[in-house]
Amino acid sequence: MVIRSVRRLWNQTTSETRFFLSSVAAEAQAFAGSIRSHWGIENPLHWCLDVIFVIFSEDSCRVRSGHAPHNLSLLRRLALNLLRQDSSSGSLKMKRYWAGLDNNFLLQILATSVPS
Repeated sequence: MVIRSVRRLWNQTTSETRFFLSSVAAEAQAFAGSIRSHWGIENPLHWCLDVIFVIFSEDSCRVRSGHAPHNLSLLRRLALNLLRQDSSSGSLKMKRYWAGLDNNFLLQILATSVPS
């Protein structure tokens, strides 16, 4: 299937053609929904781990052997989920930053994972 998309942002227009292989015979509307749902997963999780949490830099991690890549991935996602559960105001990036500077804030973040 071929998807042609046009994006207009301020005074600039860009177009892109993407090709997809699928065994699913779907109408264009349903196929577009599937593509959007894929990126709905990609953007909040993987983008956060690599762009917002620059220190995690998941895409540039050079750990490749044994169980280490899986273990590090689990720890990154655990940290991300704990920061998301915190109810204090601020961006995820700032919460990560403050958790590194302030042990009391770090304990507050970790306490959200303990059942009452």
